[in-house]
Amino acid sequence: MTPTEAGICGFAALVALMFLKIPVGFVMALVGLIGFAHLVSWDASLHLMAQDFFSVFGSYNLTVIPLFVLMGQLAHHSGMSSRLFHAAYRFFGNLPGGLAVATIGACAGFSAICGSTSATAATMAAVALPEMKKYNYDPSLATGVVAAGGSLGILIPPSTIFIVYGIMTEQSVGKLFLAGVVPGILMTLLFIATVFVWTWKRPDLAMPGARFTLREKIASLAGVIETLILFLAVMGGLFAGLFTPTEAAAVGAFGTLLIAVAGRHLSWKGCSQALVETTRVTCMILVIVAGATVFGHFLAVTRIPFDVGAWVLGLAMPPWAVMAMIILIYLVLGCLMDSLAMIMLTIPIFFPVITSLGFDPIWFGVIIVLVTGMGVITPPVGINAYVVAGVARDVPLHVIFRGAVRLLAAQVVTAALLILFPQIALWLPQLMR
Repeated sequence: MTPTEAGICGFAALVALMFLKIPVGFVMALVGLIGFAHLVSWDASLHLMAQDFFSVFGSYNLTVIPLFVLMGQLAHHSGMSSRLFHAAYRFFGNLPGGLAVATIGACAGFSAICGSTSATAATMAAVALPEMKKYNYDPSLATGVVAAGGSLGILIPPSTIFIVYGIMTEQSVGKLFLAGVVPGILMTLLFIATVFVWTWKRPDLAMPGARFTLREKIASLAGVIETLILFLAVMGGLFAGLFTPTEAAAVGAFGTLLIAVAGRHLSWKGCSQALVETTRVTCMILVIVAGATVFGHFLAVTRIPFDVGAWVLGLAMPPWAVMAMIILIYLVLGCLMDSLAMIMLTIPIFFPVITSLGFDPIWFGVIIVLVTGMGVITPPVGINAYVVAGVARDVPLHVIFRGAVRLLAAQVVTAALLILFPQIALWLPQLMR
C-alpha cells in the first residue's frame, strides 16, 4: 500500500469511527498511531505519540485555553449571563420579537467573556428560554435564536478556535482576536435584523414583553458594565501590546473572579463547579489537539497535504474560485463533524494552499471560524441544537434546527461581506502595535 493509499484509508477509518460516537480525540490518535506504524514502524509510532501528547499537555502556549475557559465558567456561575440578558430584556423586551433580540444581544455579550459556542448556547438556553416561554414565543423561534446566537461564541473573542488556529499556523492570537471583533458585531446585527424581519412577517410568533421605566433600564446597565470592563481589559491590553494572549487570559480570569467576589455573586459551590467544568472542557480540548497532532504527523508522512496543495495550484482556476471551493468543503464538513476536530484536520491541508495563493492568513482564520460557526447549527451534527435540546426537553430537535437554520442567512451574508471586503476583519489587527 502506497503512502497516499494509506492516508485515504486513514481518513475513511477516521470518519467511520467518529460516526460510531467514539470521542474524536481518541479516534485521531488511534488512526494516526496505526497509520504511522504501518508506514514507518511501531517503535517510531509509539515514541511519536508519547512525545506529541507530552508536548501538547506541557505547552505553555496552550495554557491560554484553560484560563479563558475558567473566565467563561466563572462568569456563568456568578450570574453575569443572567444580568446581561435582563439588561437587554429591559431595553428591547417590549418590541415585537424583543425577547429574541435581547437573547442575541446577551449571547454576544457573554461570547466576549466565554469563547465557546456550546457554553454560550447552554447558558442562554437556561436563562432566556423560560422568559420566552412565559410570553408564548414560538418554540422554533425561541430555541433557534438561542442555538444561532451561541455560534457567536467562536467568532467574538476570546475564542478557543482562534487560539488553536493561531498556534497551528504560527499567527498572532492577539491579531486573530481583534480580527473577530467587527465581524462578530456585524453578525450580531444581522441576526437581530433577521429576527425583526421574521417577526414582522409573522407577528403571532412573538408577543411583546413587559415595559420598563427609564430608571429600571439604567439600573440594569450594571450587568453590562462589568462585562464591558472585562472585555476592554483583555482586548485593550492585547491591542496596546501590554500583555500576551496568555497574560490577557490570566487578567480576564482574575478580573472575572474579582468582580464576582466583590459583588458577592459567586458561592463556594459555584466556584467549585467552575473549576470542575474548566478541567473537563480543557482536557477535552487538549485531547483533541493532541490526537490531531498525532494524526497530522501521519498525514505528513502520507504527503497528502502536499499532493492536495500541488493539485489545487495546478488547476486552471482563479484564486477566488479556489477559495470558494475550500469554503464549500468546510460548509459540508461542518454539517458532519465537531468544529475543533475539523479545524485540526483541515488546516494542515488548506493553509499552505491559501498562503501560496496570496490570501491573508489572519483573514482566512476569520473566514474559517465563521464558516465553522455555521456548522454548529446545521443538521445532522449541529452541536448547539443538541445543547439547546438538552435544556428545552419539551421541544423536538427538528423544531430547533428549523428555527436555527432560518438565521443561517445572516451568517452567509457576513461571510460574503468578508470575502468582498476583507478590511472588515483586517483593519483592527493592522492598527495593533
